[in-house]
Amino acid sequence: MPARGLMIRTAVVRDIAEVDAIMAAAFDPRFGEAWTRSQCVGILAMPGVSLMLAETDDGPAGFALVRRILDEAELLLLAVAPPHRGKGIGAALLRAVINDCRMMDTAMLHLEVRSGNPAVRLYGSHGFVQVGHRRGYYRSRDGLAFDALTYRLMLR
Repeated sequence: MPARGLMIRTAVVRDIAEVDAIMAAAFDPRFGEAWTRSQCVGILAMPGVSLMLAETDDGPAGFALVRRILDEAELLLLAVAPPHRGKGIGAALLRAVINDCRMMDTAMLHLEVRSGNPAVRLYGSHGFVQVGHRRGYYRSRDGLAFDALTYRLMLR
């Protein structure tokens, strides 16, 4: 079922509590993918970093964090809270990121994702191509290691 009243807007530091709550719900701690609040706040202060927040009639549902340097960008984080999954929010966020990058004349958009993460299908469906494999990149709190896959989307 599609999300009701979906709106994607630029977020700012004052939205970090919503982002933090989505991240806590969306990222399983056993994979070590989530960022801390201070990491998110710190990167938002850097040039070229933007944060998008997806909101529905039910409240904050997802977010995307992107960093642009010259004519390249990296999707650092994309998350959808579990109750909002399967409603097209992740795809809408990804399309918003891609469109924003195109408007800024970005040549290439990069991302990395944990091997086995179901989001791999989302990225592939939007034209991302796997370009690398980092063994043991993610570390869980209990020391387990998980591989990362790197992807790229050519925008021009």
